[in-house]
Amino acid sequence: MLILPAIDLKGGKVVRLRQGRAGDVTTYSDDPAAFARQWEGEGASYLHVVDLDAAFEGEPKNWDALKRILDAVKIPVELGGGLRTEEHIARALELGVTRAIVGTKACESLDFVAGLVKRHGDRIAVGVDAKDGFVAVRGWVAASTLKAVDFARQVSAAGVKTIIYTDIAKDGMLQGPNFAAMAEMADALAATPTGVIASGGISCAADVHKLRALGKSNLVGVIIGKALYDGRLTLSEVLTPAAK
Repeated sequence: MLILPAIDLKGGKVVRLRQGRAGDVTTYSDDPAAFARQWEGEGASYLHVVDLDAAFEGEPKNWDALKRILDAVKIPVELGGGLRTEEHIARALELGVTRAIVGTKACESLDFVAGLVKRHGDRIAVGVDAKDGFVAVRGWVAASTLKAVDFARQVSAAGVKTIIYTDIAKDGMLQGPNFAAMAEMADALAATPTGVIASGGISCAADVHKLRALGKSNLVGVIIGKALYDGRLTLSEVLTPAAK
């Protein structure tokens, strides 16, 4: 299972939100590149970066911070948050992002997603953000009537090979992931070539081990944010020997 430290950007700074609320923010650093180097140095083989300003406003705002992160490390970086146009996605990929994560726009148009996959292949991922089992969009401030597992199947049928599944109620709360929801999502995609990366709620190393213990071969990764920044776990505790 791939371990992806999260770097959430707001105003060029590294922050974490609670349950995706813009007003409930903790700032950790004004040097995102330093954290990128730290996580790479501690053994991370992939980074998960989110432009929170873009997620809420629909327009990428942290290109400079992203570029500093990309220049600071050699490991792959995926980017999410507000990537709602072909131009923004192309710019992110041209800057050196390995994988661009589409969220709100994917929910609005599966044709858009299918077109992206045709042009960029596996470099396109989709973020499936759920609240009470239903997809949430536009920085998590708007709910839909679409079930997360149904949306995931549609996205997979459009050719997407990687889904980042976030349970909003758990995000930034340090209360553990929604294991049942993660298992349900993995089962929903079991017959497809699409892998699931779990996001939201990791509070300690035991949570990561429990996700592994679900035994879902298509649960291919987990994103860890606040628990790392608050020192509740270290990467060495959760990286397998093969991943170090």
